[in-house]
Amino acid sequence: MSFIRTIVRTPLFKVTSLNSISVMLKLAIGVITSKVLALFIGPSGMALTGNLKNFLTSVETIATLGFQNGIVKYVVDAKNDEAELKKILSTVFLSLLVVSVVLSTLLFGFSHYLTQTIFGVNWNYSAVFKILALLLPWYASTTYLIVILNGLGKFQKVIFVNIIGNVIGLLFCVGAVYYLKTFGALLSIVVPPALLFFVAFYYVNREISFFENISWASFDWQVLKNLSSYSMMTLVSSVFGSLVFLAIRNNIIEVLGIEKAGYWEAMSRISTYYLMFISTILTVYFFPKLAFSNNKKAIQNVVKSYYIGVLPAFLVGAIVVFYLRFFLIKMLFTKEFLPVADLFFWQLLGDTFKVASLILGYQFYAKKLTIAFIITELLSLLTMFTSCYFFIINFDIVGVVMAHALTYVVYFTVLLLYFRKSLF
Repeated sequence: MSFIRTIVRTPLFKVTSLNSISVMLKLAIGVITSKVLALFIGPSGMALTGNLKNFLTSVETIATLGFQNGIVKYVVDAKNDEAELKKILSTVFLSLLVVSVVLSTLLFGFSHYLTQTIFGVNWNYSAVFKILALLLPWYASTTYLIVILNGLGKFQKVIFVNIIGNVIGLLFCVGAVYYLKTFGALLSIVVPPALLFFVAFYYVNREISFFENISWASFDWQVLKNLSSYSMMTLVSSVFGSLVFLAIRNNIIEVLGIEKAGYWEAMSRISTYYLMFISTILTVYFFPKLAFSNNKKAIQNVVKSYYIGVLPAFLVGAIVVFYLRFFLIKMLFTKEFLPVADLFFWQLLGDTFKVASLILGYQFYAKKLTIAFIITELLSLLTMFTSCYFFIINFDIVGVVMAHALTYVVYFTVLLLYFRKSLF
């Protein structure tokens, strides 16, 4: 009993418990959202939403200058130093504000060109990009505020914000898709994150007086210089990664048809749902721990706790997901999506190696290993891009998830070799 009480009192257990509630709610919302999209827009509409999500990831990363993980690191280091914290908050916020306004202007002006590039000449959704342009400063600010909460160690409040965001997203999605079909589905990707700004601001302002910590007088170019390495890492990962996936999906549409691109998007959504727990616990718990780890032993302890506590649970869950794949497809989508069942094995295999790689990859951010990160990330994207084009020709849509599995086997092997001295 004393052993159980000890576990229950640990920070990891408390964060994990609350995170589990958040993930369960997000899964429930994901089920409803996927069902709504499947019923009203089908595989073709699903493919279009996938393209917009990839593009939006790139835009968000550029608008926030890729500073997310860097802000966590420096806020962790400076949260007890009022003057230094003010420099960081002011410099980052004012920089993001300027960049997001410039980017918004470009999005609005090139909205017609973007709709043809992202969706193809057969679809005209330029209004989506104009709305995104108007909302982008709020969108970027929401990301910034959530990252500050994370850096301050307010993990529970980060999860609360995510829960509220999921509810807002669901309500908006159901209404928009019901009345506006595919256009509404695209709007549901763009609008809810901007609305979440007010929730995130409320929680941040309870921890620090936000406006008192923002001033041009506290702007410091050295802060931007310090964050530049994190910026390069995130920009390479998110921007290039999103563009690669956008190119792959467009290639699927061209070679195999838009419906099969929708099947891949459906598989990606299912993957996202069961990876929610892993990604959240990594962001809110393990990354700050790695950032604090200043010696080999501390790093080993963090990695060991991840592999003992997280990876086995994922493996069990992956096996359950595989055997329930037909049930999951019918529950999340419609019978029209049953061909997605053929994609599960290779997707789950790739995701297993992805989960094993994540804790290793986060060391690049925690220790500012910029060059090594960029090289391994570009290698990963190149593997995915080239293998996809080859496998699609030879194995149809299954080739995409085969390429996914191959990519993460290679990536995990490379990371093990690179970090072998600190791990063993």
